Amino acid sequence: MNILNRLFSLEGKTALVTGGATGIGRMIATALVEAGAHVMIASRKGEDCVTVANEINASNPLGKAEGFSGNVGTEEGVDNLVAEVKSRTDKLNILVNNAGVTWGAPLDEFPYGAWAKIMDVNVTGLFHLTQQLLPLLDNAASDEDPARVINLGSIMGTVAMGDGAYSYSASKAAVHQLTRILGKELASRRITVNAFAPGPFQSKMTAFATGSDEKAAKVGEGVPLGRIGSPDDIAGAALFLCGKGGSYVTGAILPLCGGGHLLTGDPLFD
Repeated sequence: MNILNRLFSLEGKTALVTGGATGIGRMIATALVEAGAHVMIASRKGEDCVTVANEINASNPLGKAEGFSGNVGTEEGVDNLVAEVKSRTDKLNILVNNAGVTWGAPLDEFPYGAWAKIMDVNVTGLFHLTQQLLPLLDNAASDEDPARVINLGSIMGTVAMGDGAYSYSASKAAVHQLTRILGKELASRRITVNAFAPGPFQSKMTAFATGSDEKAAKVGEGVPLGRIGSPDDIAGAALFLCGKGGSYVTGAILPLCGGGHLLTGDPLFD
């Protein structure tokens, strides 16, 4: 076996990607399937998940995808999703907590209701789903090959940029801290827990700013590396953390943001 297959192949692995029908979730799901994994794609729009799974499978990847409905925004929704996953597999090598929502409004107008909804999906649902799927993660875990959890954080949870998305930014900071806590607590069970902190990528959530190539290029001008992220940037990071090459990493917040987390504003004494 060559080194690329040894370190990054996911043949024989089973994964769940929430919110996997669009944006970064779809990028991750596609990468895992192409690397040989059996990937379950779940989101509130089950028909979209089925469509995406069929599109991925049509490219004849090493693995396979299947899609169905799943909602992590309520306790009942999480419990139903867990039951659906357990009906399809008795072990889970990879859990990607990608499902997320956002809300934007000026500071003086930001509504009370924009907090509970965001926190329920981005934080509470993420935690409860991980908790309920621990038995399946335990079944897949070993000293040599831990089970993997990847949480979707954000550059907005790392640096002080609200951009009108106050509850979203706070929720992603919470995701980062939960990642560290769970990384510590689950290490003894041979489950690694890491997070991505993406900067701008083209997705449904960022379509208002990156929905066209012209808009994307404009946003990229504000990124230290001069561009927004690409699907390969997500794919490479996902295959590293999920493959053999990432088996010794846990509790890390990976800044997939082209250096955006290094921005501190204009020089103080410029």
